[in-house]
Amino acid sequence: MRTVILLLTLLLGLSSPALAADDVATAQGVINSQAEAFSRDDAAAAYSYAAPAIREMFPQADIFMFMVQNAYAPIYRHKSFEFGEARIAGDQVAQRVHIVDANGEAWEALYTLEREADGSLKIIGCMLLQAGQSV
Repeated sequence: MRTVILLLTLLLGLSSPALAADDVATAQGVINSQAEAFSRDDAAAAYSYAAPAIREMFPQADIFMFMVQNAYAPIYRHKSFEFGEARIAGDQVAQRVHIVDANGEAWEALYTLEREADGSLKIIGCMLLQAGQSV
């Protein structure tokens, strides 16, 4: 019986990193898809990746897009967009993104995504800092 419990514990422990890696890959896919939607000026598609709380603050896709254009210009228009470190805590994923904006300036974004009731990951927030700045 001990052997069975030990084996189950080992198997569960080994499966967790795979699930975590899947969650990170899914989160990166969501972030990348939203960034691509911004590059096409596709407000509806970009808005679809926002969590319900964000949609409550910005009740229409064009209002959301206007906010992004003004408050998150380095994300809206960038030369490069590279994923950095990611962390998972419960139903949330925090993902760093290294960005070079249209003017060649470096930025760091920290996206936070949360698993929704339907199992999807949606963006619940993004903090943007010019590279070298601290919070």
